[in-house]
Amino acid sequence: MKFGRLLARLFIGGMFIGHGTQKWFGWFGGPGIEKTTGMMGSLGLAPARTNAHAAAASETLGGIGIALGAFTPASAAALVATMVTAIRTVHFKNGFWSTGGGYEYNLTIIAALLLIVDGGPGALSVDGALGLEETGTGVALAALAAGVLGSTVSLAAAKAAHQKAGAEAPTPAAS
Repeated sequence: MKFGRLLARLFIGGMFIGHGTQKWFGWFGGPGIEKTTGMMGSLGLAPARTNAHAAAASETLGGIGIALGAFTPASAAALVATMVTAIRTVHFKNGFWSTGGGYEYNLTIIAALLLIVDGGPGALSVDGALGLEETGTGVALAALAAGVLGSTVSLAAAKAAHQKAGAEAPTPAAS
């Protein structure tokens, strides 16, 4: 089981590193920061560039943390926040199944992250080596709650910034 946990951490962490660097640098066929900024703007996530960098950082750094088993609950919470935000802004309206663009896959990733937190990253991890391995249901639920809260705060701030930007937009002069 220790080997399986290591493989899960490496795969899930690596997948997020890939997604984050696609957003940031355009690696692995990704959009890069300019197109990610445009996507964030189209979702109403203002300021779009800040949200693009935040998503890229969360995925890249959270992925590194999961892969290394470093600060595992916090790393998982950052990634849960990203997945919850993706569900709320993109996937929920499409229903459950991923074949229709739904949130099934996002929930699966959240469950996998919580399993890693619940069982701990294992001895072959930075947390294990430093004696920082926090595990169990309570820690997993705390990571989930922190992720949901992070998503909620981020979306509320983005909505407020979007509304403020709309309110400050110049109105056309009457003819």
